[in-house]
Amino acid sequence: MELQESLEGEVVVLVPQGRLNSTTSPRLGARLDQLAAAPNGRLVLDLASVDFISSAGLRVILSAAKQARMARGLLVLCAVQPPVQEIFDISGFTALLSIHPRRENALQELGA
Repeated sequence: MELQESLEGEVVVLVPQGRLNSTTSPRLGARLDQLAAAPNGRLVLDLASVDFISSAGLRVILSAAKQARMARGLLVLCAVQPPVQEIFDISGFTALLSIHPRRENALQELGA
């Protein structure tokens, strides 16, 4: 899995590419944890290039979202591909996370 990172205003945008599974999720989790711990941090996780997510990937995202809330920040997802969206729906994550169809929508929610 590759991980691209950019800054749009004060919002950090992370773009993982590939599969989020037990092998690749720790790398994403480590970076998300660093960013989510920042006070008032605003993060966008763009999943346009992720075609599979396992329970390990779900745990990493949920953990980062909780950590961001505790630091009075926010983690927003966008561009979730249909197979991954189906897993979010089945697992109930759709109700727990803010998910937008496009990056622009996610950035707008965060005021960027």
